[in-house]
Amino acid sequence: MSVWNPPAHWLPPARHWCLRTPAQVTGWLQETGSLTTRLVPAAGGDFGVRGRAQFGGRPPREEARRLHLPAGRYALIREVELIGRGQPWVRARSVLPVSSLNGPGRRLRRLGNRSLGGLLFRDSTLRRGPIEIASLRQPEGMVFARRSHLVYHGQPLLVAEC
Repeated sequence: MSVWNPPAHWLPPARHWCLRTPAQVTGWLQETGSLTTRLVPAAGGDFGVRGRAQFGGRPPREEARRLHLPAGRYALIREVELIGRGQPWVRARSVLPVSSLNGPGRRLRRLGNRSLGGLLFRDSTLRRGPIEIASLRQPEGMVFARRSHLVYHGQPLLVAEC
């Protein structure tokens, strides 16, 4: 069962201004490298990943469209919290089509409490598409999120963080 509450609409880079993100958030949303790599020093090294859910399922239509997946195709859906200084700082959702979990992608099947970004961004084959942003309603109120279409060893992944 998913714990992710998806936003209604993702904005491409040319429309980021529409959300009027606070200056202290903008740099985090537009980070082109690994968010994990940036969070570890911010947490003074007290950083971890806590799995919330991992399951095989059909991604919602909008996510499938973004991954160019035919309707009804299965993917591995992984939801985690990135923990800094004992507190959840970021929620993340990864959608990994079954085709992305073969060959070098096999290692993505069983990450457990390891960072996906920590693994992906050490690989020279990784390519990131434009960063989309959105605002979404969460139990703690409105938060900002970002999403990227990644290509790892020629296979697509979708990663969102809020």
